[in-house]
Amino acid sequence: MSLTCRIHGARDLRLESDSAGAPLAPHEVELRLGAAGICGSDLHYFLHGKVGAFVIREPLIPGHEASGIVLRVGEAVTRVAPGMKVAINPSHPCGQCDYCRGGRDNLCRNMRFLGSASVYPHVQGMFRERFVMGERQLTAVDEDISLGEIACAEPLSIGLHGVNRAGNLLGKTVLVTGGGTIGCMSVIAARLAGAAHIIVSDIADRALTMAAQVGADTCVRADTGEPLADVADVAIEAAGSPAALATCLSATRRGGRIVQVGTLPAEGVHFPANNIMARELDYVGAFRAGVEFDWAVSYLRTRKVDVRPLMSAQLPLERAAEAFELAADRTRSTKVQLVCES
Repeated sequence: MSLTCRIHGARDLRLESDSAGAPLAPHEVELRLGAAGICGSDLHYFLHGKVGAFVIREPLIPGHEASGIVLRVGEAVTRVAPGMKVAINPSHPCGQCDYCRGGRDNLCRNMRFLGSASVYPHVQGMFRERFVMGERQLTAVDEDISLGEIACAEPLSIGLHGVNRAGNLLGKTVLVTGGGTIGCMSVIAARLAGAAHIIVSDIADRALTMAAQVGADTCVRADTGEPLADVADVAIEAAGSPAALATCLSATRRGGRIVQVGTLPAEGVHFPANNIMARELDYVGAFRAGVEFDWAVSYLRTRKVDVRPLMSAQLPLERAAEAFELAADRTRSTKVQLVCES
């Protein structure tokens, strides 16, 4: 039997047992969970039963940022073997639609994204002891790097994708609103892209401390002092907050760009469109990631980036409810991970 974490609705998280060891298709791989991070979307499912417009309509196994250990492989598998550590890409695009063929597979019309209620039946995630994945979603990692670090490839890929959507950052000043995991990953990505000065704003001291540890040059409390105005060439909204978006709109210089990475409330926000027009601001979205996942794995395995300061705690899967409560407390944690101890 395999222990599985399921969310049945708002604050209705249950640990259940599932059967394991079913026959594998030729290109399938059975994995044991290494580490799996609790993301902001997982928290929304746990706390509210929904993320934006994605509402839980059947029990959902959350978890889309994970690493694993290979247990068994199908007869046609060639890329991985039992005992290997692997990074797991949660995106499973169809590869055939117009977006996939156009090189934007993160916008795939038929996307199967792990741990998501965006489609029905839902795509079950990785908060479970054992699970089966297609070979093409796995990248073997031979280097001496922990399973927890490997599991950070997915949130790092989000930061990389947001920065990719921002355009050329070389020598520019970048504002990131939100010092949580994605905000901090955006800081790392902006530094890799050559940003000259990175500002992070947040309403929590701990978040700002974490942002400074991963490379932010200036950290400011968004709820005290004068509002930021005309200080950044590019702003990355990573808080999912209407107030943070307002900060981006005031802080971005004329002709600059705002990248929306955070998920704003489903009911919408007041949007000053004339401000965008008169100041010729570019306002673009950044949703999930594409090839940036491969970049993230490469940066981690070669230690070009260090995500360890963001890893607050690891709890066994049996303590999933406790882990979710810890992850929801921004005064105590940044990235909380579930691990399989067996």
